[in-house]
Amino acid sequence: MSQTGISDKLFLIRYKCDDKSHLLIKETDNCMKCATKDCNFFCPADVYEWDKKEKITHVAYENCIECGTCRIACPSDNIEWVYPKGGYGITYKLG
Repeated sequence: MSQTGISDKLFLIRYKCDDKSHLLIKETDNCMKCATKDCNFFCPADVYEWDKKEKITHVAYENCIECGTCRIACPSDNIEWVYPKGGYGITYKLG
């Protein structure tokens, strides 16, 4: 599926955002040591973004589609992922 196709599909979901993130970078130092910054590429919703200037990974948890990829794809197991608390998170409108 092309990037345009993914973006089109992301418009078919509804997200009720909590004020607290359900995604957590466990150790920020691990992100600085990570040579490949895989999280910037494996997330289909572009939740993770490495800021070269600040040397930090920004987490836009509001974009998360709860696929769980980040739980298993981070090579240093540095992302803590839990489901958002009840009533928050993703709702798929067209199954």
